[in-house]
Amino acid sequence: MTAEDKKKVLIAGTFDIIHPGHIYFINEAKKLGKVVVVVARDSTVKKIKGREVVVPERQRLEVVRNIKGVAEAYLGHEGDDFLKIVEEIRPDIIVLGPNQPIDDKKMKIDLEKRGLNIEVIKLKKVYDEYPMCSTRKILKRVLKVMRNANLDYP
Repeated sequence: MTAEDKKKVLIAGTFDIIHPGHIYFINEAKKLGKVVVVVARDSTVKKIKGREVVVPERQRLEVVRNIKGVAEAYLGHEGDDFLKIVEEIRPDIIVLGPNQPIDDKKMKIDLEKRGLNIEVIKLKKVYDEYPMCSTRKILKRVLKVMRNANLDYP
């Protein structure tokens, strides 16, 4: 099977502080085809998560582009219409992470309303093989270490 024959598999996320959960997500998507990643814009992350990112969007994009298993990576669009970039990329499959607050059934309906016949798969397994498998856990740990070391942090 050539690269052109592989299905295009879209995943999206913040990818703020890269951790094993991100690698698991990418590797699971890779089992289905060529992985195309959409990295959320800083403004989108702030709106959805209610916090600023640690790593700026262009740097997160550069890191993601260089992860083994990622064929292509793009910054998402600013605004509320996530499906706009899906229309541009035209994947065969969208894989959602288990912690992403997106209803896969609703997404499938919204895609069909736009005339897009794209398979939507939501991963069920939360990768937790290591203690630092989420950005939130890493940030909490960094704050604890900084406070314990009295390193100019309140």
